[in-house]
Amino acid sequence: MAIDGSDQGWRALDHAVDQFGDDRITVLTVVDPMEGVYADLEGTYYTHETYDEAVEAGEARCEAAADRAAEAGFDVDANLETAVVVGQPSREIVDYVEDHDVDHLVVGSHGRSGVSRILFGSVAETVTRRAPVPVTIVR
Repeated sequence: MAIDGSDQGWRALDHAVDQFGDDRITVLTVVDPMEGVYADLEGTYYTHETYDEAVEAGEARCEAAADRAAEAGFDVDANLETAVVVGQPSREIVDYVEDHDVDHLVVGSHGRSGVSRILFGSVAETVTRRAPVPVTIVR
C-alpha cells in the first residue's frame, strides 16, 4: 500500500489493515526529488539538506504507519514491511509493484476534480491505469 501522509492515505492504510489483516503488507512511501528543488528570485537551486529531510519524513511516515497498524491489532513484526523510494510517485509505485511480490495495491485518492485534476493529475489514477495488479483506491 502506498502512503503519502494525507488523510486519504491514512484511510487507505486502515482499509488495507482491515481487509488484508492476515496477509503481508508493505507500506511504501515515495519521496519526490523535486521536493529538494526551490525557486527564488534568481532561479532554482537544489539543497541536499531539504532532500535529506524529505527522505527522513518518508521514513517517519512509514514508522507512523507501522504504529497505526499495530494499534489496530495488526502483527507488524511478522507481516509489515516498509519501503522509502525516491522518484516520481506514480512511476515509482508501479515499478515497486513490478519488482516485488505484490499481488494487490491500495492507495488513497485526493479526490481532485475539474481543473485541479487536469493540471496536477492523479497519482491514484495513473497507478490504476499502469499497475499490473488490482488496485483499490480509498477516499
